[in-house]
Amino acid sequence: MSQSIIELRNVNIYQSQSLILSDVNISIDKGEFVYLVGKTGSGKSSLLKTLYGDLELTHGEGWVVGHNLRKLTWQTVPFLRRNLGVVFQDFQLLTDRNVNENLKFVLKATGWKDEKLMDERISDVLDKVNLKNKGFKMPFELSGGEQQRIDIARALLNSPKLILADEPTGNLDPETSDEIMQLLFHISRDFDTCIVMATHDYMVINKFPARTIKTEKGKVWDNASISMS
Repeated sequence: MSQSIIELRNVNIYQSQSLILSDVNISIDKGEFVYLVGKTGSGKSSLLKTLYGDLELTHGEGWVVGHNLRKLTWQTVPFLRRNLGVVFQDFQLLTDRNVNENLKFVLKATGWKDEKLMDERISDVLDKVNLKNKGFKMPFELSGGEQQRIDIARALLNSPKLILADEPTGNLDPETSDEIMQLLFHISRDFDTCIVMATHDYMVINKFPARTIKTEKGKVWDNASISMS
């Protein structure tokens, strides 16, 4: 299991008492790029929440970046989350502080203390997303594409082995969406980062093909074929 970043075996996923997905078996390796697709209400979000410890795993076996999902407690969930990054559709940047302060807030929240090291790390991730000169901008001064890049930079702060991207192109125009996809593929390829991207946008999948996992009728289908309908 050394190369597996995500490993789920015979997993059942519940929301409250309701069975959402049954008999889930997935193995995703280091550096892999995988799409997660499915209709609204088909279990996509529940699967993502299980992966980052927001939903408790009670049936089956699961490991994410070396953490046993069955053994997670409220005390150990933060350690899991330090090893993964989450990218949101609506950016979720703090509107009352600039880009640098947004990123520093996350570093402090995950245990960083040294100001010089924090400044170096912030500069490094902004460079990776080609926004090195935007650190002093407020979120409202940035375009949607730039805000999404900052969100990706934030996800990269702790050098995660896994990024979970939830509809990262959902609010973007096609040209900006292409730029974000190129950036995500670059991160996956050049930094050996596993990326799981939930999306409704089949145009994106056709343009940037990769392994696709689908939630449908209470099951998870690997290497799913995607129809444009």
